[in-house]
Amino acid sequence: MTDFEDRKIVLLDEEGAEHEFEVLDIIEVDGAEYAILFPILAEGEEEVDEAIILKIEKDENGEELLTEIEDDEEWEKVADAYDSMLEDEENE
Repeated sequence: MTDFEDRKIVLLDEEGAEHEFEVLDIIEVDGAEYAILFPILAEGEEEVDEAIILKIEKDENGEELLTEIEDDEEWEKVADAYDSMLEDEENE
């Protein structure tokens, strides 16, 4: 199981600004793991209703890190898997 499960994490954007996220879920698609993240808004920040998806990979030291999904087909496959999972949960 990944180190990111059931946690709040802070990510840095391109300008070095910190953004806090809640890890909503970890899903596996085609043998790879992906983190579903939802922004935790600071006071005064605009409401967001979309989660983001990042791939969980390991660096050369075996430490887990989150990376953007650069391949559109891979991103669509993961987004579809997450949407299906949400629909299944709603139907239960």
